[in-house]
Amino acid sequence: MRSIGFGSARAALGIVALAAACGGGNAPAVRVMIPPGATMRVAAESLHKAGVVGSTRMFRLYAKLRRADRTIKPGTYMLARDAGWGKVLAALREGRGIVAVVTIPEGFTLAQIEPLLVSKLELPPDSVRAAVSDTALLHRLDVPTPTVEGYLFPDTYFIPPGTTARAAVLMMVRRFEQRWLPEWGARLDTLSLSRHDLVTLASIVEREAKRPEERPVIASVYWNRLRKGMLLQADPTVQYALPQYQKRLLTRHLAVKSPYNTYKYPGLPPGPIASPGSASIKATLYPANAAFLYFVAHPDGHHEFRVTLREHEAAVRVARPLWAAFRKRQADSLRVAAQRAGTAAPAASRATAPKRRN
Repeated sequence: MRSIGFGSARAALGIVALAAACGGGNAPAVRVMIPPGATMRVAAESLHKAGVVGSTRMFRLYAKLRRADRTIKPGTYMLARDAGWGKVLAALREGRGIVAVVTIPEGFTLAQIEPLLVSKLELPPDSVRAAVSDTALLHRLDVPTPTVEGYLFPDTYFIPPGTTARAAVLMMVRRFEQRWLPEWGARLDTLSLSRHDLVTLASIVEREAKRPEERPVIASVYWNRLRKGMLLQADPTVQYALPQYQKRLLTRHLAVKSPYNTYKYPGLPPGPIASPGSASIKATLYPANAAFLYFVAHPDGHHEFRVTLREHEAAVRVARPLWAAFRKRQADSLRVAAQRAGTAAPAASRATAPKRRN
């Protein structure tokens, strides 16, 4: 058996002593991502970038001495910057400190968020449904709706294992409260609008806008229509009201009986139809100074805005062939893909006119 030289042993003891000296404070935890298949070199570099270890080389030597340089588990960790090397290495070996990463995109509905929480946090669906309907949270937010739809703030969350459905939902509601700026409350007084109504309108803007720069203009259209007593005729509200989501609305869908159907009922719907982000909330609070009352979508995501119905109808006529060509390209792509896969292409759905505001 080969012996370790005096110098090597001395260096090894120094590394262990250094590792033992680190840690013991109360520094906040930071996020460290260890990708699948990562070597100890990659892991040490990630730890160094996050400020958890000072020297990647020394930490790798320490891990090698502990014979733990090949047994790390991948995942997203929350680790304290002043944790000792022993604790850090133990976390990587045992998977302690791994958190679930849950990202709620802007414009997601509860129907999309609930299965995400069930999957990512391994929670019973009933517990998530109960959490989003918690009466204490509804009272806290002062909302008249039966759920917290619209108030689970779109963001990325790092959730520890064992977190309950109620705790996860509360975390997202608190994020909404944290992101709500004091000046926004003052702006509501100027607009004579409740926060709930503002979030409701912002959620419609969020679902409509495909380009960030159009948010204030879309908001101005809805504000103008509300002031004139016109129906909002917002397609996303109809999509929300339908029993099953329909990407493309047909004329018969516009007749759905629901207070969320803004083609049938004046004013705002009873509550938000999705979770708006800060940009859509701000755009709704501070809409563009424009007289537009109508807009029509184009396949590239932008909208054409118009003041009069005649101008809008002309814009619709321009948009219609663009949509027809776009849908044909989609159908052709599906057909080619199906042929390559040796399956039948799905039948193309009946074409409809682009969105209108009448």
